[in-house]
Amino acid sequence: MELTGDNDKLAGLLAHLDEATALLASAPEFAKPGKLPRVLDTARRVMLQPGGCAAVATRARAIDEAGIFAGSDWATPQILVPALTPHSLGSADANIVVIEALSELRLLAIAHGEYPHPLISAEQAHHYLTQVIAINLTLLFGPATEAERETQGRLAQLPRNLFQYLTERIGYEHVIDQLIDEIWRILEQRPIQVDAVKSMITQIASCQANPDIDLGASGQGANRLVSSLFSPTRGCQEDPGVAEYRERLASMDPSALHSEAIGFARAMHDTGLVSPYHPVLLRFLLDQGEHFLAEALGLSATGRDCLLCYRDLVQALIRACVHPPTAQAIYGLALLLERGILYQPSMAPALQRQLGLELSDWSQQRLTLAFGDTVSPRARLLEGVLCMLGQPLGVGQGNNPTCQSARALSMWAYSDPDYLLQMVAWAARDDEIIMHFEGQSISSLESAGGVATSLPLDLDPVSLLVVPHLDRIYAEMGRRCIGREGDPHRWVNPEFHGWWSGRGFRINVDVATGHLEDLDAFLRHFYASYHPYYNGELPLIHPQPAGIAVTDSAARFIGWHAISLLRVNIDPSDVMRLYFYNPNNDSGQDWGDGIRVSTAGNGERFGESSLPFEEFASRLYIFHYDPLERGELAQVAQEELDRVIARIHHSWGADRIPAAEMQASEGPLG
Repeated sequence: MELTGDNDKLAGLLAHLDEATALLASAPEFAKPGKLPRVLDTARRVMLQPGGCAAVATRARAIDEAGIFAGSDWATPQILVPALTPHSLGSADANIVVIEALSELRLLAIAHGEYPHPLISAEQAHHYLTQVIAINLTLLFGPATEAERETQGRLAQLPRNLFQYLTERIGYEHVIDQLIDEIWRILEQRPIQVDAVKSMITQIASCQANPDIDLGASGQGANRLVSSLFSPTRGCQEDPGVAEYRERLASMDPSALHSEAIGFARAMHDTGLVSPYHPVLLRFLLDQGEHFLAEALGLSATGRDCLLCYRDLVQALIRACVHPPTAQAIYGLALLLERGILYQPSMAPALQRQLGLELSDWSQQRLTLAFGDTVSPRARLLEGVLCMLGQPLGVGQGNNPTCQSARALSMWAYSDPDYLLQMVAWAARDDEIIMHFEGQSISSLESAGGVATSLPLDLDPVSLLVVPHLDRIYAEMGRRCIGREGDPHRWVNPEFHGWWSGRGFRINVDVATGHLEDLDAFLRHFYASYHPYYNGELPLIHPQPAGIAVTDSAARFIGWHAISLLRVNIDPSDVMRLYFYNPNNDSGQDWGDGIRVSTAGNGERFGESSLPFEEFASRLYIFHYDPLERGELAQVAQEELDRVIARIHHSWGADRIPAAEMQASEGPLG
């Protein structure tokens, strides 16, 4: 018997599910959509019951073959993307949550050989599930958040039931190793926001300490991650707590303090993560001399010189914002000093202003709402400022359609840091930013709504306050271009981002029709502007705004996206690569046709994404250039251009080929 006693309710629901599945399976194709709601609703009710996910798993094949996934992305499991599952499982639409859950249970049956599938192997299904579990590990260990309860209500329990069952069947040992790999992949990109990563490491530490969880031989690679947060040095190797550690420092001799400083710096620069013990040491060392501070920050000769020149300012910054809850400020400060940007005449006074900046009530409320009140809003904002100045390529847009604003913040932190500080001062103090478009001022207070439909909270402290203003201003600039012929980015980007944005502009899509337009000339122009072999080896001096057509792993068009072009160089494998900044929180993506964005291992600096020049060109649709420096259209081999154009035609441009060119379009890429 599958169910007895207390499971009578589940047994009744399963009978209804079997009946609904049979009706769906027997329905003709045109009638199937009408049968779906009953299957999905009943499956939802089943999976909310104890033992429900296990019961549905035994029916996964029958549900799949009945046609539950027909006509959707879930019908092709071999191209599903693990990184998208948090959005599906967190949806307010119950049907999307249920379909995603049914898909995972189907893949579990495939992974265990219970359901031979024609499109995906058992090994592929197992690998996919370990990635999904690793990415959604908070659903396994953490209760529903307030946001989830508001969005999903009782439905929020369904993904938790699902992942509890999946993990029991897959095994913790597979999950932990996959999670460790995922954490290192993210850390290689050095994002500013690392709270989620720290939470995952904490969960790994909990698994290691839990006697009820058998990790087997897995999880060995986690020691470096766990120790970087909880025991990076001998003085805190048993994770004694910050109060106890503070007392220990008072009894250490100079040699022991030196060892502590070096240990913290090594852990920080190895991982990009800062232990909550590190601020305790750094504040203690303020009275011990610059040598100890330099060691604790892990500075090179460049950073040490900067520290010595601006000793009082650096000490004031540490006193103002370096606390255990704002530990990442140390990494931002160290990288800021390494960049040497304090030598710019305006930077020291701008940071002095930031130290004494009076925040508006609105700014304080926003910061407290997003980050809590363990430290003052001013200290939290200053932490964000140091991190953004030290890690300009670590800025992320969160789960918000504000890539333009994130790109601008990154550009300013990279090329014009005192201007960034001015923006922060206006937004945080005055609740208003004023910019100019073609000589006319635009106020963020007087502008209508921006791209984002709600105020974002999943951002770093600087973005949290500044992005809503920039978003409205950017949208207003676009509105002032209404009626002009062509794409508004031509005029908006240089006015919005800065003087270094090229006034020359090319686009390969006709704005009026959406059709591809003059691809050959567009690509030759791009090669002539940016490829060292065709532009006289002229390096890219400032980041340049560009637009790409983002595609999924099946090379299908997803949408337009704003990025920055950073540099073009030969990689370690002698391939010409274009390195760029992507404001997505995770820049490592599969764009289909064999195009996988690289974030490490191909000459990338922290925060950079890269692709071979030819592959990048196949996803580009907008770029800027300096019209005074442009050479003749590049003499690129036609064979190379044909490959790029073929990639465009068989991906995001498939539905944009003008009718006159349709006959010339080649077959699928081999």
